[in-house]
Amino acid sequence: MPKGFIYTPTRFMLETSRYDATRADHAVAVIESLKHTKGEWCGKPFLLLPWQEQIVRDLFGVIKPNGYRQFTHCFVEIGKKSGKSELAAAIAIYLLCFDHEQRAEIYGCANDQSQAGIVFGVAKDMIQMCPPLRKLCKFNETKKRIIFEPTNSFYEAVSKEVATKFGLNIHGCIFDELLGQPDRRLYDTMTKGAGAARKQPLSFIITTASLNRQSICFEVHKKADDILNGKISDPTFYPVVFSAPDDADWTDPAVWRSVNPSLGITVEQEYLQNYVENAKVNIADEMTFRRDFLCQWSNNVTRWMPMDLYDKCSFSFDKEQLKGRRCFGGLDLSKTTDTTAFVLIFPPEYEGDKYIILPFIFVPKENMEARVRRDHVQYDVWHRQGFLHATEGTVVDYNYIQTFIEEQGKRYNIEEIAYDPWNETQLTQNLSILGFKMIEFRQGFPSFNPPTKEFYRLILRQEIAHAGHPVLRWMVENVSVDTDPTGSLKPNKTKSTERIDGAVAAIMAMGRAMLAEPPKPEGGIFWYDGNTDTFWRNGKRLPDVPRSKNW
Repeated sequence: MPKGFIYTPTRFMLETSRYDATRADHAVAVIESLKHTKGEWCGKPFLLLPWQEQIVRDLFGVIKPNGYRQFTHCFVEIGKKSGKSELAAAIAIYLLCFDHEQRAEIYGCANDQSQAGIVFGVAKDMIQMCPPLRKLCKFNETKKRIIFEPTNSFYEAVSKEVATKFGLNIHGCIFDELLGQPDRRLYDTMTKGAGAARKQPLSFIITTASLNRQSICFEVHKKADDILNGKISDPTFYPVVFSAPDDADWTDPAVWRSVNPSLGITVEQEYLQNYVENAKVNIADEMTFRRDFLCQWSNNVTRWMPMDLYDKCSFSFDKEQLKGRRCFGGLDLSKTTDTTAFVLIFPPEYEGDKYIILPFIFVPKENMEARVRRDHVQYDVWHRQGFLHATEGTVVDYNYIQTFIEEQGKRYNIEEIAYDPWNETQLTQNLSILGFKMIEFRQGFPSFNPPTKEFYRLILRQEIAHAGHPVLRWMVENVSVDTDPTGSLKPNKTKSTERIDGAVAAIMAMGRAMLAEPPKPEGGIFWYDGNTDTFWRNGKRLPDVPRSKNW
């Protein structure tokens, strides 16, 4: 079964709401009076498929006690060629011409005006193929605007620059391919607050999956998925997610059918079968198929790290209990305008203990907003959450990083710091003068292969704890590796999809931790406190240890 959408008309109704069959029937009848505009279906009535009809009935038929619609947002995530653009165009027409809203403002949004014009073009053709509607509407091709004269309402395809404008009074918003949004500004502008003056505004959002889990699209996808799985509640939000589980057999036609409710009608199974046969020998095509037709949020390159296994190592730890504990650092000094990473790895101290990863990522503060737009990554959000350090100015402030590392040296027992000698700077020299043991880490296969494979092995065995640090996760997911004829591995910054500095620094730190001598037994007084179930040495509480250990 698809993950998400369940075919039931009342699942998300409030106890105080009701299902008005007359309103639902009216919406269905209006939409089915329209005609298809393209291909073999052109000119034929737009008869709703069962999944489409369910959405229409729920959106327009579930009514609150005050007589207005319950749902103000609808998120539809479904594979390509399913007919979602046609459904969005028909809903736009209904909001424009049949919702009895005076001077209604309906906007079509996408990554750019051209993309927004796709649904707009379908809506325009549908109206022109319906003589009664055609007589009541005017068309402005320059502005990509349709005006419904009886109520002086309009539907307009807008560019992303609308996010910088204010004063919109939105009755309806058709948001096409949310996955293409580089940041959240346009989505927030069009779906939050701008329709406050309307009694029953509706944002209709359609998309397929993407590879960017740090995007507004994934954020909304996650909200929809959480509602469907009962984790959160939002009675105004109507979620539709046709998505195959990550472990589903992507080559199985039964899986295709479970998440493509239009299969055999708008897209033929033979098309998917041919696609899959090609994808079996091309991992890039496999990832594209998984995203476009199974709505799986997967990366589009051959990745170093299986992220489902990496996520299983999101074990938490107490930073306070790391004070004074031996550790090894990796320092990746990228270009001064890019991200810089300093990562500490704390080796296990007892049987059953894990390697603990503590990352620190730095970015210039002054160009952070530009980087958000350029890289399509939410650096600003991570900064507010405390996962990213922003240094003053337009370049990374190495003086700030030096002071920061000094402070960490007072807090933790940093035995060595590995760095790339090609990027040697005054910073690395200063750290050496301050007493840190700086170790050159060459960027070739001999240096990188052992820790790259060891890091991977520890992830598979769940012997690493990274606490789910989101910036480090993003960087690990981005890593693509080079392989030499002997099977050795090393990360490749050029081939990797985005920034990988944190992952590289972590691998470098792992390389030093692997070579380190085991700690000498610490003397003193050791005891177990049965009242608090804790272990102590020399008056210092130790991290929790397995009770099976023979003390």
